Amino acid sequence: MRRAVVAGAALALVALAPTGCGGGESEGSERPRLVVSAASSMTEALGSCSREFPDATVRLSFAGSDELAAQIRQGVKPDVYAAANTRLPEELHEEGLLGRPVEFATNELVLAVPRGSGINSLEDLTGDDVTIALGSESVPIGSYTRETLAKLPSGEERAVLDNVRSNEPEVKGIVGKLTQGAVDAGFVYVTDVKATDGELEAIALPKAVEPDVTYGAGVVDGAGQPDEAHAFVDGLLDGPCAEALGDAGFGPAP
Repeated sequence: MRRAVVAGAALALVALAPTGCGGGESEGSERPRLVVSAASSMTEALGSCSREFPDATVRLSFAGSDELAAQIRQGVKPDVYAAANTRLPEELHEEGLLGRPVEFATNELVLAVPRGSGINSLEDLTGDDVTIALGSESVPIGSYTRETLAKLPSGEERAVLDNVRSNEPEVKGIVGKLTQGAVDAGFVYVTDVKATDGELEAIALPKAVEPDVTYGAGVVDGAGQPDEAHAFVDGLLDGPCAEALGDAGFGPAP
């Protein structure tokens, strides 16, 4: 679920309300509450593995990586931040807002189309009657996509961009446009296609234009549960969450 970037402490608490579930906390439970802000492309994987986290009850907040970073800059204090790139965690670390981040997974940018579509390649995106959804420029899925398109011949890049009808703030918005039939094609991660159980098909990009997609995570400075947060980040590399990421189609850290 997308949340607006917040400016005040009260709205910040709303922004951190759970969009996934983790743990089986009951009223009166003394287990610590661990808040994890994560890129929406990890919704399915983290939503399943967080129930198995032994050290705390995990509450997940999913949105675009850039939006979650902006919330942290405005004073929101989740315990863990996990992004769909390494640039945003590194920037937050340099600003003193995040501990040293670690790379924990990779993904693959693909061209996604509804099942049975007649679109089979990037060249097919240049037709006059094709409609496309991209991620906005500030979110990782959007920057990866524009990095790819910039490697095409200039005329082909321009023709594709001319067919863009929607710039979404997170990858799940692109998936939604595709599954609802609002657009003909979009650029998403291969894991997002897998999560649709066959509603969408993934078209691999040529190696010459395929970007390196690496995820980074760290413990937020001033986290309320720092020990549990470090354990959760470690578990993204080795443990139930690492296994869940692999099952969802993510690759290992480079």
